[in-house]
Amino acid sequence: MKELIRTSDPVTIAIATALLSGEDIDCFELDVHMSVLEGSIGILPRRLMVHERDLFRARAVLKDNDIELPD
Repeated sequence: MKELIRTSDPVTIAIATALLSGEDIDCFELDVHMSVLEGSIGILPRRLMVHERDLFRARAVLKDNDIELPD
């Protein structure tokens, strides 16, 4: 799996997950439960992972919907 996006904004993760699901692209969120360790202050980013074969298409879907991606 490849990292698609890394953010501490749970809304961005939720929107990205919904968009990818709508395009039948499987994704998996990592570091969801790290907030327990950090005290729920939201400084540790979450990562959204996709299969390597879906990476190009997933990046295109998010860019088309104005979600910022790392270079």
